[in-house]
Amino acid sequence: MSVDILFTPIVLGALKLPNRIVMPALTRMRAGPGGVPTALNAEYYAQRASAGLNITEATAISVQGHGYPNMPGIHSAAQVAGWHAVTDAVHECGGRIVQQIVHHGRWSHSSYNPDGSLPVAPSAITPPGHAYTAQSAQVPYETPRALETSELPFIVATFRQAARNAIEAGFDAVEVHGANGFLLDQFLQDGSNHRTDEYGGSIENRSRLLLEVMDGISNDIGSDRLAVRLSPHGNLGGLSDSATIPHFNYVITELSKRRLAYLHLIEPRASSAGIADDASVDSADNASLFRGLFAGPVVTAGGYTAPTGAQTISSGLADAVAFGRMFIANPDLVERIRKSAPLNVFDRATSYGGGARGYTDYPRLMELADAE
Repeated sequence: MSVDILFTPIVLGALKLPNRIVMPALTRMRAGPGGVPTALNAEYYAQRASAGLNITEATAISVQGHGYPNMPGIHSAAQVAGWHAVTDAVHECGGRIVQQIVHHGRWSHSSYNPDGSLPVAPSAITPPGHAYTAQSAQVPYETPRALETSELPFIVATFRQAARNAIEAGFDAVEVHGANGFLLDQFLQDGSNHRTDEYGGSIENRSRLLLEVMDGISNDIGSDRLAVRLSPHGNLGGLSDSATIPHFNYVITELSKRRLAYLHLIEPRASSAGIADDASVDSADNASLFRGLFAGPVVTAGGYTAPTGAQTISSGLADAVAFGRMFIANPDLVERIRKSAPLNVFDRATSYGGGARGYTDYPRLMELADAE
């Protein structure tokens, strides 16, 4: 199948994209001390500036929001300055870059908090699996502390401040991470949210925190520079919901009313990879299920190739496609797709943490040609 549709321009809110090939948020664990981006990070993102849209790795909105070693933040002046060097580098290469902001919630660990306090969550439910401490040790997850109702306005305010910081750092837009088992997703799904206040119980109540965050940020930076990522049917972090489709029907319908720049949906084959035994999860197609509920542009992610991505756009199920591991291994992915050139092989061993190896040293086509 022709992939020409991937190279047609598109408008996402205030953003004008020259192509529909998106680099999604990709955890790389290479920020400097204090969660401050470095020159190496600027080089990495600038290498991939030919993407129609470049989305940063998940970036913590607060000290409490961190959840893995060498994770960048957007809550200090030094972090804002570090990110500004990144956005400048991408813009100098003609690219567009969006900051993804997140709070890890129960996926965090007390070692990230200077006072040693427990991670927070909608309910005091221990997630399965292991956390990484700030010292990179792997330990069982702690039982989080359930947030008091009175604390939730502060969580909203912290998301809002992070979004304002992102704009100050030169980002073109902000993507709120409401997916993949992090705090906002923990509130959304009833397997992790056992609250009895106005933020728990009904679908409307469990969606309240996400919608308050979106409304607050929209007020601060404009809805045309705001997006959200969701992962219906995803079960990372042990999350589950008793009525996934009705729940996300409501959430996405409400988000559609807010005229966001785009909705970013993760397919369960990506967000549940390797841990989903439920055939209904494996066979779910979020683009098909939810595309009709959102009036604005939709970005889809999850194991696409260039031909399958082009087919998804051609069929009207999405407007742009995100390619994760392909962008890690191929900084010039856009050119390679255009030329039907071979792709570098993704090296999982160098994916998380470290330095330039497996980060900025994947060869580009021009470098391969020079070496011949």
